[in-house]
Amino acid sequence: MMVRPSLPLAALLMAIAAPLAAQVNYDTVRVQTIPAGRGVYMLLGAGGNIALSVGDYAFLVDDQFAPLSQKILTAVREVTDKPIRFLVNTHWHGDHTGGNENMAGAGIIIVAHDNVRTRMSTEQFVAAMNSKVAPSPRAALPVITFADGVAFYNGDEQIHVVHVPPAHTDGDAIVHFTRANTIHMGDTFFNGRYPFFDLSSGGSFEGIIKAVNSALAYVNDSTKVIPGHGPLGGKAELVAYRDVLSAIRDRVAALITQGKSREQVIAAKPSAKWDETWGSGFMKPDLFIGYVYDSMTKK
Repeated sequence: MMVRPSLPLAALLMAIAAPLAAQVNYDTVRVQTIPAGRGVYMLLGAGGNIALSVGDYAFLVDDQFAPLSQKILTAVREVTDKPIRFLVNTHWHGDHTGGNENMAGAGIIIVAHDNVRTRMSTEQFVAAMNSKVAPSPRAALPVITFADGVAFYNGDEQIHVVHVPPAHTDGDAIVHFTRANTIHMGDTFFNGRYPFFDLSSGGSFEGIIKAVNSALAYVNDSTKVIPGHGPLGGKAELVAYRDVLSAIRDRVAALITQGKSREQVIAAKPSAKWDETWGSGFMKPDLFIGYVYDSMTKK
């Protein structure tokens, strides 16, 4: 039995492929600004959550969709009149990079992992949608890339951008605002819901767990954790997410060891204990377990 994406997931994947702009009324989207640590804010709109850091200049993490660029810039101006100098993409998907061309046109320098530029500059295939994604315009591409990490100094704020091994994609970055004690996790963290990991972009379920474990080394009881999707969280939410995913991994691994097929693993409901809460997002339990199986058996 082939598990098909639910409609909400299909909408997300269409966002990756870029035609979602024709299906969402961006005129009705309101960009909300939420304090997330000293000098750091989380911006909510449509697409991946954005981080804003204010010091000697303004610094952004991710930029959602192109039709929202002016609203995002207006939201930044409501916080600070400092110029926006840098924008880091946490990965290549269009709900996090869709505004790149507009932001670059405003004089903002785009920074990302090497693999983000590679994927954005070449045609991609999203297997979950059986869909090709055209290359991004040259103006939308990151102009500074890194392999392992890069640091920014914004007044007294030190911003450490760290690449994690393949997790949501093969180009994920976690952004640590050290003085503010805030971390932007990108799509390695879906707060309160099962995550989507893009296997066709080098993603890995085990990598998601490892990425969270690496981030927890920087987290204490006061840390604000900005997820790629979902509400602002903290240590408790990040630990709960890691623990649920780890438990599901162990249950699926046991079923695979028993020789169960993909369909049998899904039918065994290894995530049943958590489905009511964690399966309420666009990644419904059966769909999620199918992806977990695919990732854990991928050669």
